[in-house]
Amino acid sequence: MSPADIDVRALFRASFDREPDGVFSAPGRVNLIGEHTDYSGGLVLPFAIDARAVIAAAGTDDGLVSMVSAQRPGAVVTVPLAGLAPGAVDGWAAYVAGSVWAAREAGVAVSGLALALDSTVPSGAGLSSSAALECAVVLAVAGLAGQSLEPLEVARIAQRAENAFVGVPCGPMDQTASAASEAGSVLLFDTRAGTIDHIPFDPGAAGLSVLVVDTRVSHSLADGEYGRRRASCERAVDILGVEQLRDLRLDDLAGTLAALPDDELRRRVRHVVTENARVVQVVELLRASRIDEIGDLLTASHVSLRDDYDVSCAELDVAVEVALAAGALGARMTGGGFGGSIIALVPTASAAGVGDAVIAAFAERGWTAPVVRPVSPAAGARRD
Repeated sequence: MSPADIDVRALFRASFDREPDGVFSAPGRVNLIGEHTDYSGGLVLPFAIDARAVIAAAGTDDGLVSMVSAQRPGAVVTVPLAGLAPGAVDGWAAYVAGSVWAAREAGVAVSGLALALDSTVPSGAGLSSSAALECAVVLAVAGLAGQSLEPLEVARIAQRAENAFVGVPCGPMDQTASAASEAGSVLLFDTRAGTIDHIPFDPGAAGLSVLVVDTRVSHSLADGEYGRRRASCERAVDILGVEQLRDLRLDDLAGTLAALPDDELRRRVRHVVTENARVVQVVELLRASRIDEIGDLLTASHVSLRDDYDVSCAELDVAVEVALAAGALGARMTGGGFGGSIIALVPTASAAGVGDAVIAAFAERGWTAPVVRPVSPAAGARRD
């Protein structure tokens, strides 16, 4: 039993004066490469990390969803099951209530729930704290209802919660990575085909480490910027007469861009097409056991996200630049952007120096100190 399990069980007992029926958890994720392509039918390459959202849960007969969070101490939040609908709940409770709502919409029947949450996935860091919570709740609802859901079904229900209930028009990558990842691999997810493949990923065997640098610049994807990027892609699809941007070929990119009416659309499309190509190249290198050669592709992804997709920020850019100067083989922002984290592939012997250099660079600029943590591929959602 992990410390997170012990804490959340204690929180459950203190809040509901009984033992939980079960404990369920799901991880955050970091995306190695393939950013802002999942809602265009693209290819993505995330992996789960060992930071997890953990839910202690019990079924009830009171027709209520009662929930409490260790991250937001206070009274238990209670919502009637019959009143669950998009817009009915806000704040952190919307992610929990929305996941229950989406599970019920998918036919997972419960008469009431008591839920206690604890999480080690940092909020606002671009590590999918919301997807981890959603997947853990969906798994808990199904488990208490005596139903077994496949990982991709857990992900689909969790994504619906975020899209339709919370109101963030995210693609399926985050929830799929949280639900379906396996330890020791990255998850090649073809979002158009809906298929996954586990690609072995062991940086340590090559003398490498993956660092996540949380800039501690918080971001909200519900504030409209994410939706505007998605709307741009949908507009380009309409103009180009294709089903999804995934249909566009790198070989035809120049002609495709010439058919678009303005520079912003051209840059958005160029990012998506070239990012899909970079994912393919990274997968080919990983399958050939050439992990030390993927660094330039990671850095090229960041440049594209910064210049073509406009989702970076000063803190992310400085973290990438300093990490590269300190010896990283490649670095890029990860997640939705507008803050959050970068990842850097670094020689393990240089990892401490890279982290120290970024911390020093932030201090020189008077910015809040970033948090540097090594990550490695972890298991997906599970009943603990």
